[in-house]
Amino acid sequence: MGDKSTQKKQHILDCAKKVFMEKGYKDVTMKDIVEASEISRGGLYLYYNSTKEIFLDILQMEMQETDDVFSESISEETSATEILMLFLKEQKKELLRKKNNLTLAIYEFFLANKISKKENPLKKQFDEAVYFLNRLIETGVESGEFYCEDTEGAARNIMYVLEGLKITAKTIGISEENVDKELLYIVQGLVIEEE
Repeated sequence: MGDKSTQKKQHILDCAKKVFMEKGYKDVTMKDIVEASEISRGGLYLYYNSTKEIFLDILQMEMQETDDVFSESISEETSATEILMLFLKEQKKELLRKKNNLTLAIYEFFLANKISKKENPLKKQFDEAVYFLNRLIETGVESGEFYCEDTEGAARNIMYVLEGLKITAKTIGISEENVDKELLYIVQGLVIEEE
C-alpha cells in the first residue's frame, strides 16, 4: 500500500473510531463512516467491506498504541513496583474515562459477532497482558519487591479484576475512590512493605 493509500486508510480508521466511541458498535453503519470521513461510499469500499472489518482494524490500532505508550514509559532502571504502578495508573485512566473510549463498542462488537478464540484480538490482548504481568511479578519476586507463590495465577486474577471493573464502570458506574480501593488491594497483595 502506498503512502497516500496508507494515509487514507488511517484517516478512515481515525474517523470511524470517533463514530464508534460516540454510538457504540451496533448502531454504526457504513454510511455513518462515509459521512464522518467525508469520502465517497466507493472510496470507503476500496478499503473496507463492513463495519466489522473497520472495527477489527481499530482494535488492532488501539492495542498497538497502548503497547507503544506503555513501553515508552519504561526504562531499564524502572523497578517492578514502579512498572506495576504505571500499568495500574493507565488502567485507572481508562476505567474513569466517561467519553472517548471504545469500551461499550467493544462489548457490543463481541456480543454481536462470533469471533474464534484464535482470531479474537481481545483474547490476544488479555493473554499478552497476563504474560506481561506474570513476567513482571516474577521479576518483582526475584528482586525482593513482591511476594507471590503463583505468579501466573496472580497475573490472571489481576486481569480478571480489571475486566470486571471495566464492565462495572460501563453498567452501574464506579467512583474514583472505589477504583483506587480495588487497585490498592491488588498492590497490597504483592508488594512487600519496607520495615
